[in-house]
Amino acid sequence: MRKLLVIVRVIALAVPMLAQATPMASASPSSTQVAAGPEAQAPGARNPVGVLGPVDALGQEVKRPPAPTDPPPRLPDGTIDLTDGIWVSVPSFGPNIAQGLKSGEVLPLLPSAAALMSSRTGPDDPVNWCLPLGVLRYSPYPFRFIQNSTHKKPTHMYILSEWMGSFRQIFMDGRQHPPEPDPTWFGHSIGSYENDTLVIDTVGFNDKFWFDRRGTPHTAQLHTIERWTRLDRGHLMQEVTIDDPGAYSRPFTVRFPAMLSAPGDDLIEYVCQENNQYGIASGSSKPSAGP
Repeated sequence: MRKLLVIVRVIALAVPMLAQATPMASASPSSTQVAAGPEAQAPGARNPVGVLGPVDALGQEVKRPPAPTDPPPRLPDGTIDLTDGIWVSVPSFGPNIAQGLKSGEVLPLLPSAAALMSSRTGPDDPVNWCLPLGVLRYSPYPFRFIQNSTHKKPTHMYILSEWMGSFRQIFMDGRQHPPEPDPTWFGHSIGSYENDTLVIDTVGFNDKFWFDRRGTPHTAQLHTIERWTRLDRGHLMQEVTIDDPGAYSRPFTVRFPAMLSAPGDDLIEYVCQENNQYGIASGSSKPSAGP
């Protein structure tokens, strides 16, 4: 009986510790992957294979059918329609945005930015504290475009992400950036179409989010220009020019493809409570990624 009580007491102590060490307070599995928490796999480890596909640090990848290649749909005014489904970045670029560079290129980090990046560790990643992903970092979570009008030119476009149900607001009504925007996680975005490409110009970022899980940094001087081009019904290309003289020696461009998810797939609920205990349990005392 005493042995049984000891075992029960050990389990009772262990369960809260395990709960405290869980990266996400409560997260639903992504339409793309079964969420298992970031930074779960040691560097250099081989990915095991699960029932649905390979397993990486963010869960088990789902094998997907080929995306359709017929012409993209259009709205009544002839504009390319980006809103008829959810999109998934394939391949995932969450671990490293340098994957989007041209072959042979490297990130033009300034020495100060390189030093900041090398000082960062997984537990310090703001996403582990249930803070926003920031611009660019959709992968591996699905996302969807929403606009407020389809029968006339929209005044607003939104990009919804499955990550914590976060969203970006893009003003499509011709306004300009404010002279001194308040620094935010997603910045101030204005958009327009150039032929069939949606162009989004964004300034007014804070310096807290990471571009990827490696801790690739930026400063509040960051200015991004995104070009979203729907190549056909099932394929979308995101090309982003990053200009940040506080962290990089020159502007550079990254490109990330996405594919249309299967009919019937949708964004699902993802709950994550800010100030969760993941970082503290892992030995971190930094609730943000600022310098």
